[in-house]
Amino acid sequence: MSEQDPVIEIRGLHKAYGSLEVIKGVDIVARKGDVVSLIGSSGSGKSTILRCANLLEDSQQGEILFKGEPVKWHGEGLARQPADAKQVLRIRTNLSMVFQQFNLWGHMTILQNVMEAPVTVLGRDRAEVEQAARGYLDKVGIGDKCDVFPAQLSGGQQQRAAIARALCMEPEALLFDEPTSALDPELEQEVIKVIRDLAAEGRTMLIVTHDMKMASDISSHVVFLHQGLVEEEGPPDTLFGTPDSERLKQFLSATVHA
Repeated sequence: MSEQDPVIEIRGLHKAYGSLEVIKGVDIVARKGDVVSLIGSSGSGKSTILRCANLLEDSQQGEILFKGEPVKWHGEGLARQPADAKQVLRIRTNLSMVFQQFNLWGHMTILQNVMEAPVTVLGRDRAEVEQAARGYLDKVGIGDKCDVFPAQLSGGQQQRAAIARALCMEPEALLFDEPTSALDPELEQEVIKVIRDLAAEGRTMLIVTHDMKMASDISSHVVFLHQGLVEEEGPPDTLFGTPDSERLKQFLSATVHA
């Protein structure tokens, strides 16, 4: 796969909840090594796009392609669903998602949390997975927390464990849905450092974030969403430095003064 080939490609995406259309025809491309940040006000459709890309939500129209392979659908409109369960599983396991609320299993240790999906979903060798999991927990700075339970960790540590869990799937791309919004500012910085390090490694990432500084610093491309449409997109220097859209100017001004 060359660096010019898209890992994730979304073409003309539409998503509705009943009669409420929340995504109204969106195109997004993330090529190998791209860090694409989705920004916009609450309700603009950012997280919904991420969930549609990972097939956690069904979209009603448009194409979703993973490494050039289009998702197969049956039905139309609100009845449209993915047609190939094996394809869905393959795509999901290659697009590891990190959620806002960590979603760790409380009855498992941190090490068990990180190992669970590679062993049970991918059927990988337990000893190999354990070695990899310990390595990823070291990578995110909590290698000494393998045997503790999520409730014994701070929010920042829990989110770093969730990132290690995502990495342990050895995915083609990482999807982050507001990974720092549930954290206080000090703990937020711990997680941002990990995400910066991953960006520096050249990992493909799609990030929904309210943190404009992080989006500006680590993104190769930024997409500003407004009312379910792409209002403006481009390199972070352009989008944050010389935005064209009046709506984007208002949004950035509000975030600066928040």
